[in-house]
This record gives sequence, C-alpha cells and structure tokens, in this order.
Amino acid sequence: MHRRDVTVAWAFVLGLWFSIIFVAIGTWSLAPTGGARTALLIGGAVVLIFNTAAILAMLRHYREDRDFMYGLDIQFLDEAREAKKGRKHG
Repeated sequence: MHRRDVTVAWAFVLGLWFSIIFVAIGTWSLAPTGGARTALLIGGAVVLIFNTAAILAMLRHYREDRDFMYGLDIQFLDEAREAKKGRKHG
C-alpha cells in the first residue's frame, strides 16, 4: 500500500509539472509584455516549488508513520474480510 501511495504522489507531482509547463508554453504569446511573462513564470515556479515540497513532506511523514497508518488499514481490511466471511457462513 505504501509503495502504491508513493507512486501515486509522484505521478501527481509529474502531472503538475507537465501541466504547468504545458500551460506556460501554450499561453506564452498571450502575455502582453516581458514583465507579465516574468511574473507568470515566477508564479508558476512558486506553485511548482511549494506543491512539490508539500508532497515531499507528506511522503516523509508517510515513511515515518508507515507502520501506524498502514497497520490500521490492514487491521480494518482483515476485520472487514472476517465480517464478510461471517455473513456468508452465518
């Protein structure tokens, strides 16, 4: 489960980077001045940096608390499986 969550988080980071870059390239000619382009590039860079940093912090937290978080998930999945078996056989 942890590996899947990490993979999905990195997919979101890559998707964000690709989408911001795509939008920057697609709208470059729409910016009226060089100053506007600079402001848009700085804004996009800030979004990328803060979102990437937030996801990295989230992944670090997941790694630190992996046993606790995923242990509860596994426990609940096991309990749900047992309850389902009980309904079928009961």
